[in-house]
Amino acid sequence: MEIAVEITSRETIKPSSLTPDHLRHYRLSFLDQISPPVYNPFVLFYTPKKEGGQSNIDDISSKLKASLSCILTHFYPLAGRLKGNVSIECDDAGVPYSEAIVKCQVSEFTENPDPRELRNLVPFVLDASDETTFGVQFNRFDCGGIAIGICMSHKIADALSLLTFINMWAAVCRGEEIVAPPQFPSAELFPPKNILGFEPSTGIIRDNIVSKRFIFKTDKIENLKARYSKEMDLDRNRPPSRIEALSTFIWSRFAWSTRVYSEPSKKCIVLHAVNLRTKFDPPLPQYSFGNFYRVAVTSLQLDSGKECYGLVAKMRETLRGIDKGYVEKLRDGKEHLDFIKRSAEVYLKGQLLAMNFTSLCRFPVYESDFGWGNPTWAGSPALTFQNLVVFMDTKSGDGVETYISLRVEDMAALESDEEFMEFVIPPGKEQISE
Repeated sequence: MEIAVEITSRETIKPSSLTPDHLRHYRLSFLDQISPPVYNPFVLFYTPKKEGGQSNIDDISSKLKASLSCILTHFYPLAGRLKGNVSIECDDAGVPYSEAIVKCQVSEFTENPDPRELRNLVPFVLDASDETTFGVQFNRFDCGGIAIGICMSHKIADALSLLTFINMWAAVCRGEEIVAPPQFPSAELFPPKNILGFEPSTGIIRDNIVSKRFIFKTDKIENLKARYSKEMDLDRNRPPSRIEALSTFIWSRFAWSTRVYSEPSKKCIVLHAVNLRTKFDPPLPQYSFGNFYRVAVTSLQLDSGKECYGLVAKMRETLRGIDKGYVEKLRDGKEHLDFIKRSAEVYLKGQLLAMNFTSLCRFPVYESDFGWGNPTWAGSPALTFQNLVVFMDTKSGDGVETYISLRVEDMAALESDEEFMEFVIPPGKEQISE
């Protein structure tokens, strides 16, 4: 699907009030420093109610810009500029805001979402992160629908911070007051360090990567949970969660279809992103802004057959290790920095195969009502990482949308795997319900 997108205007939105002098220098935290220099993207589709036979898209855009100016006073680092991998100068330079005409119907995106095409609806090239930390692209469709494309630098925020910002922006656009403003404790909790010897861009791949979206319906997920329950002592352990079952299944089919088991000398790991806010004692508020995530690393043995029996229990054990004690060690930083340096070195030598899983399930993806209803659909453009899997709840709640990014030849092998395809609805086979 090739869809024409024409940028019709560009401007800069500045905060509605000046940032106080004592807040103008924002230090990056250690976790910000080691985060990859990419943009976290998100696209929200809406079908505004029509008034007098035609929706007032110009009025909607004006409200968006005015409310964005207001919310930036609370999220002042977004209107500043990155200074190396050290800090943000919160000088109220503003955020880029562009408008575009998309020459098709909204349904041409939402009935068959293509993560690669979604890149045309966001303001920046995702792997070309620069000093600008945030941007918006307002997209108008021929049918009167709209899509708000957003990019936020991963050097300043994780996915939950992005969604928190979007929902607070939506509340301001609806005319509501911000009752619980964001907090910015990251540099205090994880002081910045000299990370010489570690390159945060390790793992970014621009060529030969394809991203596709698959859907696992609830009944199929339950079948997988039942399958992997058989290997667990359910008298002592709860059954596998959705994410545990899906992670195990996707890894096992990937490993089998791409013949990973034929390379026993290669070290294989499965990574799960973990929200650290809940691991503090007491827990940090959800609206704590920054990069508050790390990954649980599960090492795998390549002596299995077609299935990865025992993987659920192994993953659960490593996830359990991301606790208060882990957070305390992470705050010191030295041990973790040494670990990621060693891992990067092994990866660059071609001796490490990693599959990364990130779950946005139960995140507030569909709560962003700017005043014209909740999104008809929300999704993520294709990211530039190899072996990346992102989970999101379907809007209807009857399954899990799964974005998988692989090498082209590995995706072809996975899609040729009969057992994998038996459990998924492949791209183009399901319409998004509005």
